[in-house]
Amino acid sequence: MLKQAKSSFACLLGLTLSAPLWASDEVQRWGVNMTEGVTDVSQEIYGLHMDIFWWCVGIGVVVFGVMFYTMIAHRKSNGAKAANFHESLSLELAWTFIPIVILVVMAWPATKVLIKIYDTSEPDIDIVVTGYQWKWKYEYLNQDVSFFSNLSTPADEINNLAPKNPNYLLEVDNELVIPVGKKVRFLITANDVIHAWWVPDLAVKKDAIPGFINESWTRVNEPGIYRGQCAELCGKDHGFMPIVVRAVEQAEFETWMDKKREAAAAIAEAAKQTLTFDELYAQGEAVYVKHCAACHQADGKGIPPTFPAIAGSPIANGDVREHLNRVINGGQGMPPFGEQLTPVESAAVITFQRNAFGNNTGSEVQPIDVVNYQQGN
Repeated sequence: MLKQAKSSFACLLGLTLSAPLWASDEVQRWGVNMTEGVTDVSQEIYGLHMDIFWWCVGIGVVVFGVMFYTMIAHRKSNGAKAANFHESLSLELAWTFIPIVILVVMAWPATKVLIKIYDTSEPDIDIVVTGYQWKWKYEYLNQDVSFFSNLSTPADEINNLAPKNPNYLLEVDNELVIPVGKKVRFLITANDVIHAWWVPDLAVKKDAIPGFINESWTRVNEPGIYRGQCAELCGKDHGFMPIVVRAVEQAEFETWMDKKREAAAAIAEAAKQTLTFDELYAQGEAVYVKHCAACHQADGKGIPPTFPAIAGSPIANGDVREHLNRVINGGQGMPPFGEQLTPVESAAVITFQRNAFGNNTGSEVQPIDVVNYQQGN
C-alpha cells in the first residue's frame, strides 16, 4: 500500500514538473481563454480581457485573504468576542467608494476599446454579408461581385465513412477574400432566420437579422486564412454553416476580383446556351446533392410533412412554370433559390427532379427558360 502511494505521488510529481511542456497545448485544446486574434482591435480586446481578469484575481486574493485571516485570527477558540454594532459610516463609505473607483478604472480602457469596435466610418471596402439556411452570401458593394459560400466538407467525413481532416466543418467552396491593411466594413443581415457571423481571429461577431443591418469592421495586417461559423442556432444544419476569410496582398486581391467578374460574365453567357438532356441531368444531380438532398433526402423521398418528397411530387410532375416558381421563389417552407443558383444550375436541377426518382416526365428546362421566367416573360 505504501509503495502504491509512493508510486502515485511520484507520478503526480512528474506530471506537475512536466506541466510546462504540455500545459499550453492542453489549454489550446480546451479553449479556456479568448482568441488573441490577428487584428489590432482583437489584440486590444484580448489585452483588456486579461488586464481585467488579473484585476479580478487581485481583488479576490485581497477579499478572501481578509476573510480567511479574520476567520482564523478572530475565532472563538482564541477567546475572540464578536463586536456588537449596527451602523458604521466609515465602513459604509468604504465599501461604496472603493468599488466605484475600481469600476471607473475598469471602464476607462473598456470605453476606449468599445469606441474602436463600433467605429465603422471611412471604410476602404464595403461587403454585404447575408445569412441563408445554411450558407452565406457575400456582395462587394459597387464592385459587381457577389457569390454564395457553402460548406465543402465531404459527406463521407460527416457520415463517419472517412477520417476527419483538421478543418472538419470549417471548409467552404468560396472563401471571402479581403486585402490586408485595408479597413473592411461588413453590413450583416439575413434572408430567412436569425444567424450570427462570427470570426474569432478578426474579433467580429454580429447577429444577422432579417430586415435589419448590423455593422462591423476589420483590418487584417498579415495575409492568412481565418475561420469561423454561424454562432446562432438557426436550424437543423446550424453546424454546417462555416465562414472562411482569406486575407491577401492588394495585388492578389485585385486579380481575384477580376477573376470573379470574368466568372460572372461567363455565367451570364452560359445562360444563353442550349444543353442536351444528358448534360442537364448530370449537372442537375450534382446540384441536387449539394443543395436539396439534406432536406429532400438522397432518394427523393423527403421527410414528410416538413420536407415533402420529390418522388411523385405534384410540383415535379406538374406544370413546368409551377416548378420554376417553387425553385426560384420558394414557398411552403422552402427557401427561394433564385439568387443561390445560376440559370444553368436551376434549369439542370429542375430537369433532374422531373426525371429522377421515378418521375420520368421526359420534360427538360433550358437556362434561357429560367432567365425568361425571372424577367417575367
